[in-house]
Amino acid sequence: MRARALKDILLQLENAAAASGRPAPRLLAVSKTQDATAVAELAAAGQRAFGENYVQETAVKRAALAGEGLEWHLIGHLQSNKAEQAADLFDWVQTVDRPKLVAALARYRAPDRPPLNVLVQVNIDDEASKHGCQPGDVPALAAAIAAEPRLRLRGLMAIPTPHPDPEQRRDAFRRTGALFEALRAGHPDVDTLSMGMSDDFAIAIAEGATMVRIGTALFGARPPKA
Repeated sequence: MRARALKDILLQLENAAAASGRPAPRLLAVSKTQDATAVAELAAAGQRAFGENYVQETAVKRAALAGEGLEWHLIGHLQSNKAEQAADLFDWVQTVDRPKLVAALARYRAPDRPPLNVLVQVNIDDEASKHGCQPGDVPALAAAIAAEPRLRLRGLMAIPTPHPDPEQRRDAFRRTGALFEALRAGHPDVDTLSMGMSDDFAIAIAEGATMVRIGTALFGARPPKA
């Protein structure tokens, strides 16, 4: 079932990219709250990159799936006191939003490991309930990341305000895309704009997303919290 869902999503991503004249984005399967069996099922169908919110949950899944060659992305807020574990567990951290976190991840990333791939999370709609730096803080934060040998600056991540009509998120995606292009002007190796989810990825792709984060369309709706 999940293999079919993966095939369908990949086709939808290709079609959305073709319709907007953009390259097809990378798919990040959002596997938070899913067990290792569900991840393994998608991995067997060819999916390699998975997004998680919590350090402890990822540690369990990564141990269960050791040897599968999967790529693990942190897409949830990272507390500074969890930076040591995150620097060891993850291949990517998409939610770096403050200098203190940059320093901590660089300190704890083992020198014999590849540099940790990092995205700056930007609070593009200035929502009090969301994490992320202000757009004006991106250049300084990106420079701090780029200066750390154990980190690799890859780009930006954003989560626009979840308006009921996904089309209402287009402006936020467009502004994030412009911010991404400005970042690339100063850092030519930057290559990743992570934005768009199950209900709005086509709009995000049209506005420049190079990676989309899909959970519900692959795994189904998450059960309500108890």
